[in-house]
Amino acid sequence: MNDSPIIQARGVAKRFGDFEALVTLDLEVRKGQCVGLLGPNGAGKSTFIGCLYGVVARTGGDLQVFGLDPAKQARDIKRRIGVVPQENALDDGLTVLENMRIYASFSELSRKTADPRITELLSYMMLEAKRDATIKTLSGGMKRRLAFVRALLADPELLILDEPTTGLDPSVRHLLWEKVIELRDRGKTILVTTHYMHEAEVLCDQIVILDRGKVVGTGAPKELIEREAPGFVGIFPPHTDEAIKPHLQPSWVLFHQGRQCCVRAPRFDDLLELQRASDQTALQMRPANLEDVYLKLTGSELNDDE
Repeated sequence: MNDSPIIQARGVAKRFGDFEALVTLDLEVRKGQCVGLLGPNGAGKSTFIGCLYGVVARTGGDLQVFGLDPAKQARDIKRRIGVVPQENALDDGLTVLENMRIYASFSELSRKTADPRITELLSYMMLEAKRDATIKTLSGGMKRRLAFVRALLADPELLILDEPTTGLDPSVRHLLWEKVIELRDRGKTILVTTHYMHEAEVLCDQIVILDRGKVVGTGAPKELIEREAPGFVGIFPPHTDEAIKPHLQPSWVLFHQGRQCCVRAPRFDDLLELQRASDQTALQMRPANLEDVYLKLTGSELNDDE
């Protein structure tokens, strides 16, 4: 049995003039894993995705996908992957079926093979009733689901999801999460970039956090939380720092999210005692999560889209 990684990156670098988009990036994705790439805008996530199938030419390091070099064998790699890009890139003037038939032909699927596959996937993504509708009549959520159909047409060995649910309402986002989890549980190998920390916790077996083109953290979601930001977080109203600081223990961490004052402590009871001692009531008290890890490692707050 071949246990070689589906993706193996060693010291991958990419420069755009004087700007280093990727700095000696190491990453490995094995068959059946769902791996999440997290990081602020400009961290290098989309650049690395482009390197995987030859759209972006790396300037250093070794990179293999299915044991092939994207710089030399991009066409062979593209036959074996499905991509949901950030933009849906569908032809608005054509119907759903016409769009999918065109993309099936790009994947060298015959009409005899393609039509049943299209029907199956439209049903899977709850779009069967829109088969003959033009793209311009579809909602944003429907177009996003159709981008998933397109990516799955050739039953790819590797599915790449680049910001798959950005801008979608919660109901569509949760539907797509359900479908990705089903694909993952069937053994599909998935690489996903996302701005949503909860999405990464729900979908991914392993997380890789990038910042300024470098890997700053990696591990399973729970492992990352336990290693980098263990404990519980109390979120207090703005301008409560001075009332809270005198009561902090040396092992506690004070930080800010927006204007809110936040304290991470080892035990939930520590936060209850902090409320009593400071005479300040927390807006929320919760277990530490992946967002706390992200903020610690990148020093970046999430923007409106994130």
